[in-house]
Amino acid sequence: MHCKTWLTALLFTLATTQVDAKSDVMTLEELSFAQLQQLVDDKKISYQHITQYYLSRIAELDDSGPKLNAIISLNTQALDIAKQRDAQHSVNKAHSLLFGMPIVLKDNIETSDNMPTTAGAIALSNNYAKNDAELVKKLKASGAIILGKANLSEWANFKSTQSSSGWSDIGGQTKNPYVLNRTPCGSSSGSAVAVAANLAVAAIGTETDGSITCPAAHNALVGLKPTVGLVSGKGVIPLSHSQDAPGPMTRNVQDAAILLEVLSGSLPNSYQKHLKADGLKGKRLGVVRNISEFNSIASKAFAKTLDVLEREGAIVIDDLTLDYQDALSQAEFDILLYDFKHDIEQYLANTPEQVKVKSLAELIKFNKTLARSDFNQGLLEMANNKGDLQSEVYLAAKKLVAEKARKRGIDALLAEHNLDAIVAPTNGPAWVIDTLNGDHYTGASSSPAAIAGYPSITIPMAFYRNLPLGISFFSGANSEATLIEIGYAFEQATQIRKAPEFLKSIDE
Repeated sequence: MHCKTWLTALLFTLATTQVDAKSDVMTLEELSFAQLQQLVDDKKISYQHITQYYLSRIAELDDSGPKLNAIISLNTQALDIAKQRDAQHSVNKAHSLLFGMPIVLKDNIETSDNMPTTAGAIALSNNYAKNDAELVKKLKASGAIILGKANLSEWANFKSTQSSSGWSDIGGQTKNPYVLNRTPCGSSSGSAVAVAANLAVAAIGTETDGSITCPAAHNALVGLKPTVGLVSGKGVIPLSHSQDAPGPMTRNVQDAAILLEVLSGSLPNSYQKHLKADGLKGKRLGVVRNISEFNSIASKAFAKTLDVLEREGAIVIDDLTLDYQDALSQAEFDILLYDFKHDIEQYLANTPEQVKVKSLAELIKFNKTLARSDFNQGLLEMANNKGDLQSEVYLAAKKLVAEKARKRGIDALLAEHNLDAIVAPTNGPAWVIDTLNGDHYTGASSSPAAIAGYPSITIPMAFYRNLPLGISFFSGANSEATLIEIGYAFEQATQIRKAPEFLKSIDE
């Protein structure tokens, strides 16, 4: 893995640090932005200590021990930046809650911190960006520290027709820290695992359909997929400009709200003011059964959760239906194929000179020269056979989405029943990792919001035999504030999340 051999030397540094890292391990695990900032303000720890803590966790759990394979590369300047943050903080304590916080980026997000942006692909192993992605500029402006890059399903899971979520040629297979032989889901697999296993305080993932919400749910996290366009995708390796959305992956809703304010360029407190413990009171929540009943285990947990929502003051409107789901699924697939060809061609054409693959056709040809790749590249080949964005099939699919996913779909259902949001289980239990046959999905509810380009948030809902299950809330365009209010109230009422124990199997 890139840039990680220096960690051995770092561990000797840790042994001589003025702060006894061993005595403080439990005090830093699972802490929020605000809690860490309070410790710094109280002079109990420093930003250097926080950064060292996460680097030592990566050495202990990612490079050795359970070998989670969550991190692809590390920022060798992270400790130096943390030292600068300590000096700045000694002069001025009025700053963002992200100041000095070590953040991990999914490795399809460009950063100038001497780490390649690979999408997990060998073809991009020398893709060193000269500039930060727009969202990274915002993170750095807030004082955040880019700790490293996270593994992902290669090409955001748009390479193979039989892929294993969390697997890439560069990063290998990411493991679920709750049960190590189970999937972390994807494609933001490493981002989710890094946060769940306390290898970073938070992470940024990207979603096209389920790539934030699924791994967040499988790792007992909060995952917030914003409205498409709310967070800039400039400097992010694309899959589909129609559906791609970068967003926060955190251990709690408060941190997700803080991150979203920075990522979106919104005013401070624009989302945090919606962190209300009674935020479910009077909220009208619709249950759409044809997107909810995909797994019996998830359905049982969801039924109990609906009682909790009502207990907290929500009004549940049950037995609703979202029509056209089969037609929209086909339209989505068509759009993704056309978008990927168009978007990745533009991206590759503008990569640095040291990246030799400059088109989708060249990428496919390059992949055939690799000595070993565990999965086919069927999706790349299918995309390469598509025409341009003026093709009749593409335009018809886009029209169908506008009409039946938005206007006559989510928008109509929200209006007809005066709903604040739609609620559904996020996922079924994580399946056993299978790098021979690929994924064995147990169901998900991400598609309606993803296809429409609308926001969704997932919150830990339950555990089944040590495997996390999530609950999702989604609504119309730019409804993030409402979703945060609902999600925070649910989180405060239930407090489901717990740290992973790195079990080898569910029978332990």
